[in-house]
Amino acid sequence: MTNRHPTRREALKVGLLAGAGLAIGRLPLAAQSERSSQLPLITRPIPSTSEQLPVVGLGTNRYGVNTPEEMGPLREVLRQMPGLGGKVIDTAPGYDGSETVLGELMAELGNRDQFFIATKVAAPGGDVQEGIRQMENSFEFLQTDTIDLMQVHSLNGADAILPVMKEWKQEGRIRYIGVTTSSTRAHVALMEIMRREPLDFIQVNYSIGARDAAESVLPLAQERGMAVLLNLPFGGRRGSVFRTLADKQLPEWAAEFDCSSWAQFCLKFLISHPAVTCPIPGTTDVDHLADNLGAARGRLPDAAMRRRMEELVDSF
Repeated sequence: MTNRHPTRREALKVGLLAGAGLAIGRLPLAAQSERSSQLPLITRPIPSTSEQLPVVGLGTNRYGVNTPEEMGPLREVLRQMPGLGGKVIDTAPGYDGSETVLGELMAELGNRDQFFIATKVAAPGGDVQEGIRQMENSFEFLQTDTIDLMQVHSLNGADAILPVMKEWKQEGRIRYIGVTTSSTRAHVALMEIMRREPLDFIQVNYSIGARDAAESVLPLAQERGMAVLLNLPFGGRRGSVFRTLADKQLPEWAAEFDCSSWAQFCLKFLISHPAVTCPIPGTTDVDHLADNLGAARGRLPDAAMRRRMEELVDSF
């Protein structure tokens, strides 16, 4: 018997079948999407410029595929994403060719200008030339003249490559700069960079199941006027939060903030934090994309409701 975490699809299936007492969450994802699309889209400003971004994006660390059969679902995600209200796409050179796939698909669809593209760079051991090589490759692979956001991946070589990133921003090749981490252990190092560098963005791990960033990183981002992307938005201390939620019923009171699935429950919790600009859940599936982007519409939980949400998840 294998010991693996339930997938999103398995968790949703269990949730839809879990008892007659479930007031919401029973609709098929397509019906959820149609209902959500009638609600107002939520956007947040980038503090350094006030440019507005929709509050749910797309992570692409599983986009490094090779066959036409694998490319098909990804093409459909990118085709439908703008119409569903999505804009932010996050990628990286280390995502096994995802930059190349994104570049090819956006060129084929002709919709590059409908996205806010964020990618990453590393300068291992302070190797500035390696960082420059990676950034030049990103322009080529993504088939774009401008990258919206360039981020130092996992803080790797930040002191060495940030001066070059600032120059390229001044030249207009890069619109915004930032740094990332997906490790709670790196939060102290992240905050050191945040305090001394004029960053437009940070990217950090934060979820309803792993809330450490709210204690220090997010308040500092607010203080410093930095936009915040969130990775691992469905993460938890025991792995995916769907492992915890798979056999649980979505509470009836989730309807009070226009929530119709556990994915939306988790994302609306994040979006309702005043420091958060945009979580970037990964998906290669249009149904999951529509479900995720449903969290970017309608009402959000207030502070009291956020505490109630935390208490519920912590009780499982």
